[in-house]
Amino acid sequence: MRNLILTGGIRHDFADSTEAVVALLRDVGIESVASEDIDAGIASLANEAFDLVTVMALRWPMEGDAKYAPYRARWGYHMPEESRRTLKRYVDGGGGLFGLHTACLCFDDWDEWRPLLGGAWSWGRSFHPPRGPVLVELTAARHALTRGLPGFAVEDEVFSALSLADDVEPLMTARPTDGADRQPVVWARRYGAGRVAYDALGHDRSSLETETHRRLIQRCALWAGGSAEETLAAV
Repeated sequence: MRNLILTGGIRHDFADSTEAVVALLRDVGIESVASEDIDAGIASLANEAFDLVTVMALRWPMEGDAKYAPYRARWGYHMPEESRRTLKRYVDGGGGLFGLHTACLCFDDWDEWRPLLGGAWSWGRSFHPPRGPVLVELTAARHALTRGLPGFAVEDEVFSALSLADDVEPLMTARPTDGADRQPVVWARRYGAGRVAYDALGHDRSSLETETHRRLIQRCALWAGGSAEETLAAV
């Protein structure tokens, strides 16, 4: 399986996290190519064979709030119409999409991103408590992506009050150990002929490499990329 990773952004060590994801996906037979150039990466879908696109980036226009001004020239991003059409056509036509952590904050000037990914950050409403101990629980034990996986503890951020598409049914929820409300953090769904999985966790390498979370990420990528249930069960 070939995987295109769209990465890069602010306030996260995306280079290190991408390296970790490349390694843990290689362990289950997925070879990845990473690109910080979002448009060039998406354009490559037209002439290269990829089974999966993984978005683990923090790229949006960064307009309207002065605190992002120092980052805007390097990381601010408006997705052009051609990139929108190409990515939507790729998933709608049967390609896989896997969003990790900050993917829900990306491309907020594109109305179709929320229905494509299944959820998005809602500025002024969504938030996350400080990174810390998090308890993750299974809510849908029969789905092939989560079947047989236990709940687990991890150091991470819990994205809260996301705006979800109507058809999203959470497979896992999470809450900080301080007792805050549970939030949906993992889902899997169809978009046209394609498969889409999202994992809201994964702030850094330590989270990505936590044993059960590592297995979850591998299953998300395999499921979105079209693997059979028997393949997921072996992970």
